[in-house]
Amino acid sequence: MDNTSYHIPVMLEACIQGLNIRPNGIYLDLTFGGGGHSRAILAHLEEGHLYGFDQDSDAVANVPDDDRFTFVQANFRDLKRYLKLYDVFEVDGILADLGISSHQIDEPERGFSTRFDADLDMRMNQSGDITAAIILNTYDENELHKLFGQFGEVKNAKSLARAIVSERANKPIQTVEHLKSLLEKFAPRGKQFKYFAQVFQALRIVVNDELGALKDMLEQSAELLKPGGRLVVMSYHSLEDRLVKNFIQKGKFHGEVEKDFYGNIQRPLDPVTRKAVTADEAEVKANSRARSAKLRIAKKI
Repeated sequence: MDNTSYHIPVMLEACIQGLNIRPNGIYLDLTFGGGGHSRAILAHLEEGHLYGFDQDSDAVANVPDDDRFTFVQANFRDLKRYLKLYDVFEVDGILADLGISSHQIDEPERGFSTRFDADLDMRMNQSGDITAAIILNTYDENELHKLFGQFGEVKNAKSLARAIVSERANKPIQTVEHLKSLLEKFAPRGKQFKYFAQVFQALRIVVNDELGALKDMLEQSAELLKPGGRLVVMSYHSLEDRLVKNFIQKGKFHGEVEKDFYGNIQRPLDPVTRKAVTADEAEVKANSRARSAKLRIAKKI
């Protein structure tokens, strides 16, 4: 398989620098995908070891033939449980490139893209129980309203939810084209593509419980990292980035930072970069996915 076409890693050099790789260290690539980040990490390892996680069975085809690499087909929200099977209880660095891979978008039958007609699937783990079609055809109006407003930041979420419930009473909403034909009536003129993307993002996040998985992963990462170990996380929308930023800065996802009796901030990680790192103009031009990417780097206190 052509790994470059599978997924082009965003800000690859910045990710590798952020990990501050020790040649004999133990590292995790929690979003293996096409293996681009993993191959770059392996190039810096000698006696060290890299564990690559991915819940998508398609990623198995990209696993490198390297004794220093172990592939784990699992959701990164279960990383501690799976690492325990390999007697790994602490690591030197963790990388996560969140969201959807280019491969998943480009495979029509996966139902992630607005470019192709297909069943509304959107499962990253293809053995999962919930699909986008199930959500559209079974969630009540209030649940759909909340879903589109909260996870897609759709402004007319209430009207859209009502229309979906009305539409499915006549015919179940099963395909991308059926959903798009409905969305076109609600999309602002000239901004149809953005509107479609917001709705598809909301469905995808819920199908895969992406924000819940991210919270689980961040909390476990803080526990697994050795003192001085690095966490490198790249996100592509504000909902993800806010969780990552808050956890790094405060040690929790909501509320104010906690301090001890002496006024010291109580958190497991320290930010390495004050602000999120973003891609330069040349990379954005070469890879449009880099436009929305925000990279945050932290180290274990």
